[in-house]
Amino acid sequence: MIKTIIVDDDELCISVIEDMIDQLEEFSCVGTFQNALDAYTFINNNHVDVLFLDVEMPKMGGIELLKNLENPPLVVMITSHDEFALESYEYNVTDFLKKPVEWARFIKTVKKINNKLFDLGAKLVEDDDSEHVFIKTDSKLVQLKFNNILWVEALGNYVRVHTQEEKHTVLTTMKELQVKLPNKDFLRVQRSFIVRLDQIKSIEDNYIIINDKEIHIGKSYKEELTNRLNLL
Repeated sequence: MIKTIIVDDDELCISVIEDMIDQLEEFSCVGTFQNALDAYTFINNNHVDVLFLDVEMPKMGGIELLKNLENPPLVVMITSHDEFALESYEYNVTDFLKKPVEWARFIKTVKKINNKLFDLGAKLVEDDDSEHVFIKTDSKLVQLKFNNILWVEALGNYVRVHTQEEKHTVLTTMKELQVKLPNKDFLRVQRSFIVRLDQIKSIEDNYIIINDKEIHIGKSYKEELTNRLNLL
């Protein structure tokens, strides 16, 4: 789950963006704030993946908030004025949305967010030639070979890794595990499932079939899955 917060002194803008986020399976809005000071406290005490941030706010504006954050999350700036775009990009923001925010433009922002978050994991894996990972389960370390994994599913604060022979429950997040898996072999097909591409038996309607298991394909993941399949 990608955790987001919205910081804007405009209640209507908060409502619009929060509604858009609620329509995305893999995103969750964990907080909304009408001033930057409250957001600053929240970010320093909680895990946040993406910050939707208004440029102009009373007391402390969006740029000031960015200047004061030591380890900011991915940032999407929001404003009514184009002239703030250039300055905001100096802070390595992911995207820039102009009010009123429209759905089609918002989806482009979502794609940029996914690319940044998951490309990071891909780059980390590309530098590692490992064919296995060690997982801690039942108070012991078990070697798990990547080519034995069929799929991975999220279970709250745990993930369950399914292989041909058995399954392992591990205390970690999907995001942390995805960084460890080879990007060329694995793909996240919805917020709760990662599958090994060469283990897909068939795809029927909006479901992937692996070893008689049906896994629903999330709307925002379908295009990436289609691009990764070796179609004739």
